[in-house]
Amino acid sequence: MTATKLIESAAESVADVFDGACLAVGGFGLAGIPWYLIEAVLEQGAGDLTIVSNNCGVDGAGLGLLLEQHRVSRVIASYVGDNKEFARQYLAGELTVELTPQGTLAERMRAGGSGIGAFYTPTGIGTLVADGGLPWRYTTDGGVAVSSPPKEVRRFLGKDMVLEEAIRADFALVRAAVADAAGNCRFHAAARNFNPLAAMAGRVTVVEAERIVEVGALGPDDVHLPGIFVQRVVALTPQQANRKLIEKRMTRPKTIDRVDFQRQGSGDGLDP
Repeated sequence: MTATKLIESAAESVADVFDGACLAVGGFGLAGIPWYLIEAVLEQGAGDLTIVSNNCGVDGAGLGLLLEQHRVSRVIASYVGDNKEFARQYLAGELTVELTPQGTLAERMRAGGSGIGAFYTPTGIGTLVADGGLPWRYTTDGGVAVSSPPKEVRRFLGKDMVLEEAIRADFALVRAAVADAAGNCRFHAAARNFNPLAAMAGRVTVVEAERIVEVGALGPDDVHLPGIFVQRVVALTPQQANRKLIEKRMTRPKTIDRVDFQRQGSGDGLDP
């Protein structure tokens, strides 16, 4: 019999997040983020947090809520995005920001979950990523208080490569489309981007799931994240599961362009 990993509420699932904890958080922009786990951390009160995520939400939503309450002291991300408060805190010297190439960030989390301490990659060679000097924290008057150190570079396969350390977080917060009580998860479309990687990086991984199914209902090919990486699962209500926002909605009228093909005597017997 499989022991259940289902937790009654988001609040209960993050009750032990402590001041100074490192959180790996899934999603990209607002797509696939764990809305309710983030808000539960906000309500819970933990501060001085390190956030590992592709970005840090937007003003007034997602991880942006924790930033606005000054609950975050360090961010490891690939870009600032449209979050004005994120940019303001960084440039004002209120926040330490370690900008990391997006693919490198993904691999650092995957490596942490796989027990790999570090790896070499050509990404960043010839730039401040490898050579050091990226501003991690500014002074209040615009000077650089802390900058990135130079990293070890070695040559493999005829290429210079830089050593990048794996990331291991105290907690991981992710959102899945489907999960079972054993923690096996399936992600929908773009939500599969950083969620499995963040989940792997967490020592304690908490999943908010849009739908819960019986153990065994997910076929082997449908499991994007094995339950071995998950410690807690929170079931969302249908109303909560429908909460899916994006940063900017950009649409255009739908048109169908008709393309007429003219056979050129190919003799293939195919209709246009």
